[in-house]
Amino acid sequence: MANTTEIYGSFFGAMGATLAMSLTALGAEYGTAKAGVAISNAGTFKPEMIIKSLLPVVMAGVLAIYGLVASVLVTYGLESSSKGYQAYKGYLDFGCGLSVGVTGLAAGYAIGIVGDACVRECAHQPRLFIGMVLMLIFSEVIGLYGLIVGLMLTTNKG
Repeated sequence: MANTTEIYGSFFGAMGATLAMSLTALGAEYGTAKAGVAISNAGTFKPEMIIKSLLPVVMAGVLAIYGLVASVLVTYGLESSSKGYQAYKGYLDFGCGLSVGVTGLAAGYAIGIVGDACVRECAHQPRLFIGMVLMLIFSEVIGLYGLIVGLMLTTNKG
């Protein structure tokens, strides 16, 4: 029989999956929207730069995939408390969702700002493209770090 501290485990596990998916989707949305506006503006002046300028949008979309991976893993292991899903596992899964979600949100924000500024400036000076790629990689890796920590948390057996 589960004691009163264990009945909330499933709730925290489900909240972890929700946070992972929703926060990374918000980050991806912000990065896509912010960089997309810059791509539209820069494409007016230099249409040949549009394809190269799509990199921030692609990188922002990858953040949502990070959230999807984490939420699927959490949901796959989710059970009711009566079937042995303990509060400890729920807290770990919540931590996974929080780790992946918040870092995905932060990375999406960074990708949006970097993508916006760099795409606009690459239209004026194409040699800035390599610098833009490097800044976008460092922005994206924030979300990757959160995914790694989240995977470590969710695969912890306790």
